[in-house]
Amino acid sequence: MVWNPWRENLKDTPKESLNWRLWYGVFVFGLMGAARGIDEGLIGTTAELDPFVKKFGLEDPSKSEHDKAELLSNITSMVQMGSILGALVAFFLTDRIGRLWATRMLCVFWVIGISIFLASASTGSIAMVYVGRFIAGVGIGQTTVVAPTYLAETAPRAIRGLCVGAFAGCVYLGIMLAYFASWGSSLHISSSTDAQWLVPNSMHLMFAGIIFLLSFFTRESPRWLIKVGRHEEALENLTRLRQLPADHPYIQSEVFDINDQLNREKEATMGTTWLGPIRELFTGKGNLYRIQLSIMSQLLGQWSGASSITIYAPQYFAMMGTTGQKEKLFATAIFGLVKFISSMLCAFVLIDLIGRKRALSTGITIQFLAMMYMAIFLLVDNKVSDKTIPQTSSQKHAAMGAIVMIYFSGFGWALGWNSIQYLINSEIYPLRLRALGGSMAMTFHFVNQYGNSKAVPLMFIGMTTGGTMMFFSCVTAIGLAWVYFFLPETAGKSLEAMDELFNLPWHLIGRKGKELTRGSGGMADVMDTEGEKSVEMRMEAVGVEKVEQRGDTKV
Repeated sequence: MVWNPWRENLKDTPKESLNWRLWYGVFVFGLMGAARGIDEGLIGTTAELDPFVKKFGLEDPSKSEHDKAELLSNITSMVQMGSILGALVAFFLTDRIGRLWATRMLCVFWVIGISIFLASASTGSIAMVYVGRFIAGVGIGQTTVVAPTYLAETAPRAIRGLCVGAFAGCVYLGIMLAYFASWGSSLHISSSTDAQWLVPNSMHLMFAGIIFLLSFFTRESPRWLIKVGRHEEALENLTRLRQLPADHPYIQSEVFDINDQLNREKEATMGTTWLGPIRELFTGKGNLYRIQLSIMSQLLGQWSGASSITIYAPQYFAMMGTTGQKEKLFATAIFGLVKFISSMLCAFVLIDLIGRKRALSTGITIQFLAMMYMAIFLLVDNKVSDKTIPQTSSQKHAAMGAIVMIYFSGFGWALGWNSIQYLINSEIYPLRLRALGGSMAMTFHFVNQYGNSKAVPLMFIGMTTGGTMMFFSCVTAIGLAWVYFFLPETAGKSLEAMDELFNLPWHLIGRKGKELTRGSGGMADVMDTEGEKSVEMRMEAVGVEKVEQRGDTKV
């Protein structure tokens, strides 16, 4: 008998629903993750290539170190600036024109922006670099809302983590391909021509074109179609996605769940204006907890330092003693391969098998240990990057250990924060608020990523490299404590069953939410007239006593 790690999760899922239509949608929308990955992988390595450095003055001797760091941070962070706007408008576009047309529109922004950026090679205009990368960012920022939303809405709940994790995994597919493209161009294209950085950056156009064309062969999200009143089309799409007849209990259960949630939401918001969803998001007790999860996951994840290592990987390897342009780019390319394999391992095995919370805790622990080693090493041996100062044998071994720790930090990030920051925001919000909640979360994501990519080159100067790494280590440790106390386990729950989890007292959601709520939700749960009593019985089972007179809860 072949061991199947998902056998228990899939026991209530008809095998017909795991068909090529589902995997095709996962492939197309998962591939959108490469948009961010390609940019993060290319811009840091592009800034190491001689033609780009000379054309835009990144090593101009007339500039101070502060001015050069400022210029580099402006170039790298401009996509994050555009992505803030992209994540904001994604809420409106995704709900107004649907997940598919939003995808096609973002591809157009992506192509236009990168075309302007590449055209700057003929003019040497830094303004064109900024404008092109900002417009491309508007498209790239939308991918982080549109794709996870679509994947979460079309995936069977048993493998929702796997399907949304494919998006996170493709971020590192893009990073890996970008790193190897830059390394390869440094080897095989002359440094006397702009083609050395133009060729690898053309990958943006290739991926945008592929996603645009493939989107015409996918099906719109049935949940969005029901939301806008296109019920017959929604049922047809759902039966095609699941490869089951319309009267099958599994189809009926999904349709019932979606309609029931939408009806309850409409009843609760009847008579409100377009501001209703925004007011609802910020006034409901359960929704405030959801916002806290969105904000803290982005804040702690982005300032744990791993994202800055991705963008400035060649500089990090130089800090640890790696010299020579080709050597730094090669080490960076292998780093991309490690992160890609790690993210795939998480997406296809761990995220649904061991749960979100355990996978994230494990990843953060690995990342913390790696970051702490690098911080201590750089604080003790702060001259390692100066090749005029000879190193002892023990110092060389310690430096090699620090280089290895860069790879471990990438493994921990890919296993932990990278997957969760997309997955948790795509599944915790109700359908009415999903695009708005996801848009807000990813706007905050890019605000933090912009601040991070803008600040890190200056932090290296003001705080020293060792102090910067120690700061990242402390944030990572805080993140581990936050996961334990506040992050609930959502694996195996239907999107429509999340309300029960967030209706619990706030101090129980993170630590005991899994035990206090029903496992999968669904039609049977919706029709359970003893719902409140069931919750109380489960609270008693795990040692929680509800005190009716006082209206509070004690453990």
